[in-house]
Amino acid sequence: MLAYINGRFIPYEEAHLPLHDGGFVFGATVADLCRTFRHRLFRLPDHVARFRQSCELARIPQLVPDQEVTRLAEELVARNSAELRPEEDLSLVMFATPGPIGYYASSPFSLREERRRSEGEDDSGDSRSTFGMHTFLLPLSRYAPLFQRGAHLVVPSTQAVPVASIDPRIKHRSRLHWWIANQEAEQMEHGAWALLLDANGNVTETAAANFLIVKDGVVCSPPRSTILGGISLLTVEEICQEKGIPFQERPLTLNDGLQADEALLTGTSFCIAGVSRIGAASIPWPGRIFEQLLEAWNLRVGLDIRAQILSGG
Repeated sequence: MLAYINGRFIPYEEAHLPLHDGGFVFGATVADLCRTFRHRLFRLPDHVARFRQSCELARIPQLVPDQEVTRLAEELVARNSAELRPEEDLSLVMFATPGPIGYYASSPFSLREERRRSEGEDDSGDSRSTFGMHTFLLPLSRYAPLFQRGAHLVVPSTQAVPVASIDPRIKHRSRLHWWIANQEAEQMEHGAWALLLDANGNVTETAAANFLIVKDGVVCSPPRSTILGGISLLTVEEICQEKGIPFQERPLTLNDGLQADEALLTGTSFCIAGVSRIGAASIPWPGRIFEQLLEAWNLRVGLDIRAQILSGG
């Protein structure tokens, strides 16, 4: 496997960032994840656009033009897919950080740079920001339980980060709250996914997927102003429009989820899955709407998604 960092394709094992990079010092790392189907990236332009938006909202410079990001991503995937079996696919991660934080390096150059900043000189550091990409095999077995038994969700005490603190449109790696939430979820039920509520008690999302419910034939999502704008969520909305299935955004309470006719997760790696349990409550699974959405997704990508994932489970 190869990786790409700041203008170079290098062996994956040699890819690293300095310890004084802002991605470590401040946890200031924007990222996006895209997957392949039959070794071709799915909806790459949408992922690149979201990546650009995340960088802008997080004020992390990303100087590589979108067209070049696209070319580099496709080249990296082509090179890393060369020896894969037909049934294997890749996940691609693109990331950006502010680059090195000078005063953490303690070098004479860094100290001079810090003095210039303290004296008000223009030194944005844009030319030193970090941009990279890497790939890994899509972990099919990780998602097999979603199609064998349906997703099990639990609601931990950890809440979603307030919108006023971090714009939920930013896909980033400052994910300590997700780590804590997932550890708590694992203690509550082995293998369960953490579904986070906000301060108002409304449902948001999981660490790896958007959450939806189906009620009276309508697919409902939390407002996109309160959650990450998922590319897979957009795909669900498009399929609903094609099939004449009503789709709406509205605040969802936990009780809405518990009383739903169906509940769904949608995320890049597994596309769409049904939820069979929230806490101690059973949810009808697999649901009719879920099966329609999955079949339409299969047609879009030319592959049986459930069969591929179960083959790796």
